Amino acid sequence: MKTVIIKYNAGNVQSVMYALDRLGASYLLTDDEAEIRSADKVIFPGVGEASTAMAYLRQKGLDKLIPTLKQPVLGTCVGMQLMCRHSEENDTTCMGIFDIDVRRFPSQPGFKVPHTGWNSIHSLSGPLTEGLPENAYVYFVHSYGADVCAETTAVCEYVRPFSAMLQKDNFYAAQFHAEISGNVGQRILENFLKLS
Repeated sequence: MKTVIIKYNAGNVQSVMYALDRLGASYLLTDDEAEIRSADKVIFPGVGEASTAMAYLRQKGLDKLIPTLKQPVLGTCVGMQLMCRHSEENDTTCMGIFDIDVRRFPSQPGFKVPHTGWNSIHSLSGPLTEGLPENAYVYFVHSYGADVCAETTAVCEYVRPFSAMLQKDNFYAAQFHAEISGNVGQRILENFLKLS
């Protein structure tokens, strides 16, 4: 099985590589269209800022490529946000795979922004959450969150309810860092790699 990690200068992908190593999965880090199209699975990770990341995707034509992919695609953190319609972070137009907006968490007493650390997810559905307990804990680092919608497959509560996971057709997404979310994150990655 060929797994591709999309290279687009959005943060450190080393932790994703380590997680795949632990699962014994072979992978390739690339921004080459032919390599991405020929992959069995595509991982679209991200750490960083939405407008800069989208500018790089546009420069490489990846903003047009990614929405046309037919194999299972998993976006995480900023990767998930870029798969949405729009981000309030620097008023960024994103790829629109999920027809939903990403909004900044408002300042509220008792809540620090960015939302950093372990938090539970609930209302789990879809194949990536198979085998997970309700209220499983995962690791977040973000200041922006996608609204809850029909495509939400896991919800997290922080300042407001937001989509911790999304799924539409062959596109899957997680706001948290599955690669550093312990056994829960490992199970999510295992479930993704098993998809046909």
